[in-house]
Amino acid sequence: MDRVLRFIDDHRARFVAELSTWVKIPAISAAPEHKADLVRNAEHLAAELRRLRADRVEIWPTGGGTGHPAVFASFMHAPGKPTLLVYGHHDVQPADPLDEWVSPPFEPAIRDGRMWGRGVVDDKGQVWIHVKAIEAFLASSPDGKLPINLKLIIEGEEEIGSDNLETLMREKASDLAADYVCVSDTAMFGRGIPSLCVGLRGLAILEVHVEGPKQDLHSGSFGGGVANPINVLARMLASLHDDDGKVTVPGFYDDVRELTQAERAEIAGLPFDEAEWLASTGSPAVTGENGFSTLERVWARPTLDCNGIAGGFQGEGSKTIIPARAMAKITCRLVPDQDPEEITRLLAAHLEKVAPPGVRVRCEPSPGGRPYLAPTNHPVFDVAKRAFAKAFDRPTVFIREGGSIPFVRTIADATGKPCLLMGFGQPDENAHAPNEWIDLDNFHLGIKSAAHLYDELSRLGAG
Repeated sequence: MDRVLRFIDDHRARFVAELSTWVKIPAISAAPEHKADLVRNAEHLAAELRRLRADRVEIWPTGGGTGHPAVFASFMHAPGKPTLLVYGHHDVQPADPLDEWVSPPFEPAIRDGRMWGRGVVDDKGQVWIHVKAIEAFLASSPDGKLPINLKLIIEGEEEIGSDNLETLMREKASDLAADYVCVSDTAMFGRGIPSLCVGLRGLAILEVHVEGPKQDLHSGSFGGGVANPINVLARMLASLHDDDGKVTVPGFYDDVRELTQAERAEIAGLPFDEAEWLASTGSPAVTGENGFSTLERVWARPTLDCNGIAGGFQGEGSKTIIPARAMAKITCRLVPDQDPEEITRLLAAHLEKVAPPGVRVRCEPSPGGRPYLAPTNHPVFDVAKRAFAKAFDRPTVFIREGGSIPFVRTIADATGKPCLLMGFGQPDENAHAPNEWIDLDNFHLGIKSAAHLYDELSRLGAG
């Protein structure tokens, strides 16, 4: 490993420059006008993998050719050794609002030990970490080969929901067969703290529409005689929580897998500064479900939030009306073993039940995502902890994330294999906001972490 690590050190500046070149391609999957850029983006990655003499490099179309391409590559160098499948994505978020960027989003800049640019950490930088770890082994090992078998699937639609990923995984199941899966698209607990994410919350999505009169009415002529949809909706939304912060929807908690005492102790042992966390939000106080710590609430407890509300007159000044309709957007973050379809059904039933006479209620669910909890008793997690710790020279911690990454559950279910969430970002890296950045020390140590992972896995055996 010494030669591999020395190669990574010696080529640090080149690796950064190469990442900068890739970030310049505006691969915005949500914008139809950038469809050609997604193709160019995939071709750029494929060309680099061909330069590294991968056994196979293919650009896979998705959605019958209407979707954005995925890149597949394999390095099957080690008969009898385990196969690792690395997942990442090459598409990026829109850069709006452009006027809030300190430097142009697709003209990467280096300041304060960071590279700034759209997609630099989410997820191009994390994909490039694996590509450069592969290169380090190929250039430095005595036989010019990897110590394990390695496959990469880098999709182009993660930022728009990975709609075609499940079909692609099913169609290419034999190509993607592996013993273990590694996803590098998450953040560390803090700077310099190697962190394996072992839990993600799921997501349920619902819009509720409350309709009253056929059109807006004069509040003087009709107020007090017909229901006001905004007033009704406000009462309906207020009924969703009690004073202790618990969700009041019947059945909402029925399938919740409670934290064990060991899990609670592990979370409590993390170096979490609640005051600093609160200050970063700008909120005046911490709130939430009674009986749980802040990290437990945002990582491992289900929540229900109103994300948007609309209705009535929104212009300047006053307009005295009874509005014809009102609506709210609601999402629920879910924990094992909650099911998003069941939660939206329960939520819709509750909202319809509490609505008074005089209005019509219509609930519209949208596709959500299931939660994921890693089997941390599997030996591959000890391997990953050792690899991370060797690179960062401090113990690796298990963390969870309160957000949802539906494709992780998709990949875990499709492969039936343990899924390592080995990310190298930072919690405040602005991944979906202006001024996205990656810490270049983390980038460098991430390459070493991936190299150590490949080396450690070679001694674990097939899963």
